[in-house]
Amino acid sequence: MNGASREALAAARERLDALTDSTSVDAGSLADELAAVTALLHREVSLRRVLTDPAQGGEAKAELAQRLLGTQVSGPAVDLVSGMVRSRWSQSRDLVDALEELANTADLTAAQKRGRLDNVEDELFRFGRIVSSTTELRAALTNRSATTAAKGELLRSLLGGRAEVTTERLVTRLVTAPRGRSLETGLESLSKLAADRRDRMVAVVTSAVPLSDPQKQRLGAALAKIYGRPMHLNLDVDPEVLGGIRVQVGDEVINGSIADRLEDAGRRMAS
Repeated sequence: MNGASREALAAARERLDALTDSTSVDAGSLADELAAVTALLHREVSLRRVLTDPAQGGEAKAELAQRLLGTQVSGPAVDLVSGMVRSRWSQSRDLVDALEELANTADLTAAQKRGRLDNVEDELFRFGRIVSSTTELRAALTNRSATTAAKGELLRSLLGGRAEVTTERLVTRLVTAPRGRSLETGLESLSKLAADRRDRMVAVVTSAVPLSDPQKQRLGAALAKIYGRPMHLNLDVDPEVLGGIRVQVGDEVINGSIADRLEDAGRRMAS
C-alpha cells in the first residue's frame, strides 16, 4: 500500500490494538466478523467503491457502513469498519486488503492471549514448507473446480487436532478465499503477521493525569529499550495514584507513583 492507504491502515491497526487489548472484546469473534465484512466488500465491488470514494464525506460513508452492518456484526466491529471508511484509501481494493489483515491479526491476538502464538507461527512456517514440497497437496488446495466445503474438509483432515485452532482458522480462510493470491504468498504474509505480533509487547500505564504526546513517546522509547521490543502503551488515568506513573508489562510492575511510594514507606515503618 502507498500514500493514503498506508496511513489509513496504520490508524486501523492502532484502533484494533485498542479494542483487542480490552478484556471485554473477544478477539476470535471479532476476527470472524471482520472476515465476513472482507468477503462482503470483495464480492460487492460497487459498495466497496462507494465506501472508498474520496468525493464522499467521511461521516456519510461511516453512516452507510453503520446502517449496513449494524444488525450483522458487533458494536466493536462496526466501530472499527466505520473508522476505516472515514479514512482515505488510494485504491478501493486496499480497504479490503486492510480488513483481511485486521481479521488475521485479531485471530493471532487471540492466540497470543492464550499463550499459543509461538506455536501458530511455527505451524504456519512448517505448513508452508509442506505445501511447497508436496505437489499433490498444493494442487488440491488451489484447485479452482473444488468446492469450498471440499477444501475445508481436506484442511480439517490435515490440521484438525494436530495444529492450533488459530492455525487452522487462518489457513482455512486463506485457502477458501484466496482473493487472487498464490497459496505461498498468502502463507508468507500470515507468517510475517505472526512474527510481527510476537514482537509486540503491551504496557499498561496508569497516571494521575493524561500523558502528553512527548511523554508517551519518551516512555515508549524507554520501555522498548528496556525490553528490547516495540512497546504499545495502553493508557489509563487514575487520580488515586497522586502523581507519577505505574507501568505493568505482563506480570512485571514498575511502580513510580507517589501513592505507591507512600504505601511502601508505610510498610517499612510498620515493620
